[in-house]
Formats: sequence, C-alpha cells, structure tokens
Amino acid sequence: MHSYGIDGYGEVPALRERAVPEPGPGEVRVRIAACGLNFADLLMIEGKYQERPNPPFALGMEPAGWIDALGPGTHGPAPGTRVAVYANSGGLAEYGCFPAARCVALPDTMPFDDAAAFQIAYGTSHVALDHRARLQAGETLLVLGAAGGVGLTAVEIGKLMGARVIACARGANKLTAAQSAGADHLIDSETEDLRDAVKALGGADVVYDPVGGDQFTAAFRATKPDGRIVVIGFASGTVPQIPANHLLVKNISVLGLHWGAYLGFRPEVLTESLATLLDWYGEGGLRPHISHRFPLAQAGEALETLRARKSTGKVVVRIAGAE
Repeated sequence: MHSYGIDGYGEVPALRERAVPEPGPGEVRVRIAACGLNFADLLMIEGKYQERPNPPFALGMEPAGWIDALGPGTHGPAPGTRVAVYANSGGLAEYGCFPAARCVALPDTMPFDDAAAFQIAYGTSHVALDHRARLQAGETLLVLGAAGGVGLTAVEIGKLMGARVIACARGANKLTAAQSAGADHLIDSETEDLRDAVKALGGADVVYDPVGGDQFTAAFRATKPDGRIVVIGFASGTVPQIPANHLLVKNISVLGLHWGAYLGFRPEVLTESLATLLDWYGEGGLRPHISHRFPLAQAGEALETLRARKSTGKVVVRIAGAE
C-alpha cells in the first residue's frame, strides 16, 4: 500500500510503499477513503506534538473509511461499516489499524470528506465552548484565527449556542469565510487594532484562542470582568505569558483544552459532545468548510498549504473512493 509519513523525527515526509498492516487485539483495519489535516500534523513531523508515536509512521490524525478487518477478540464494528477515527497517526495511508474504541459509525448521509473534516475541529470547539467555557446565549464570543480549521467551527457553534460572535482573521477572503459561517462582527488582524476593535464592541465574555502570541495579549485586555479565555493552541508560534495579577483584578479565567486528552480520563465528554454534533449535522446546522482537497500523491503540497495558512477551514487528502 501507499503511505505518507516519516522514518524519523525531523525528516522530510515522503510517500512510500508499506506492507498492508494486520490488526491486533482490540483493533480494526480501515480502508481509508479520506483524511483531514490538522496543525498538529506539522508539529508531529518535528516531534513537537504532545503525542510522539515511534517512527516510522504515517501522518494523519483524522481518517475516515470502511472497516476492512477485525483483529483477534475484536467484536465490532462489522466489516463494511463506514467510520471516522480519531487517531494519533496513520491516516495518510491506504489502510490503517486503529483501536476499535476510537471508531465512530457515520450516518449514511455524511460523505467521507465531511467525516474527515469533522471530529477534531468541531469536537475541539464544542468541548471548548460548552464544557470548558460554559458559553451562554446572549454572551459575546471572540474567535481568533476565525478562518482556520478550528476557528470556523467555533464561529458556527457559537452561533448555534446563541452567542454574538466577533471573528478575527487575516485579510478579506478569510473574513468572508467567517462571515459565511455566521460571524456578526469582523476584525481584520492585518489592519485593525484587535484590543480597540473588541472594546468598541463592548468587550468579550469568552475568547477562543488557537493563535496565542500578540493576539492573546490583545484579546486578554479586551475581555470583560468574569470573562473566560480558552487556550486551544499557538499557531503564531509564541506561547503567551499570563500576568496572574491581571487575572485576579479582572476575575478572568484562562482555561486550557487538549481535546484528545479526554480519552484518557473522561471519554464520556467526547462521546456526548460528538453525539450532539452529529445530531446538529443531521439537522443541517453544521457543514464542514473544506477549502482544499488533494490526492494522497500530493500530501506534501496539502501540508504546505496548511503550513502557509493558505486554507480556510479544513484541508482534506482523498485516498480511496471519497465521495
């Protein structure tokens, strides 16, 4: 089979021929149709992500496809079942073996492209806004990086939860995508002062931040007393330093979120969240925004598109039979 990944941390990823893997106990083998890309895939190449699988391995944390075979002692899902998988790695390949417990059966109406773009981005935003920040209807939500893979989903979900949404992104094209996702107010981070613009709109009750750096600092200063800031990641490359005395004075809470970590200590948080999200998808309330699709042979170009921030929403690599 074809597999796109690395033989060692820090190497340039490449497309290679690998043997089709055999599932072990508790595992299933998936014939992969599509795989969504995430910023974490770029960190994984350098060994800088929280999880470090042993090389060699295929990149790709978000595959979707068909169950192809069951490992010893594995009782389901049955072969032929359409599933999405939250995987540490292994999605950029024609076949992959994953724990059965990490497979989610898909509605017949959900195309594999949508499935590959769904779990991590929507799951992150829903758990961040509902479980962590306790966002309430009528509150003001500021979304940084609002045209990115997770940012657009935060805009959509914030609107579904009844918030007034301020979207911050770079450039007119990205702001147009955020507006289409439901943003009420738009801030261009290239040309506007973020702090002043948010304060002019009355400040933020909740900040959703996958960016970090200077934008975190500006958003912090525009957060209302008793506000909540959810730290999702650091796409800017800079981890902000938080002045604890300002937290005290303004009664602000800063909340961290590593979505996948809930599998280890409270998996029901993810299970319940995903059930809600799939219901919303079925009702037409959510529609993944996929700006770029690539074949597996162009996986390197797909990752570079993500690295260069040329995408809005998700980048998906199509592998076999994606529809």
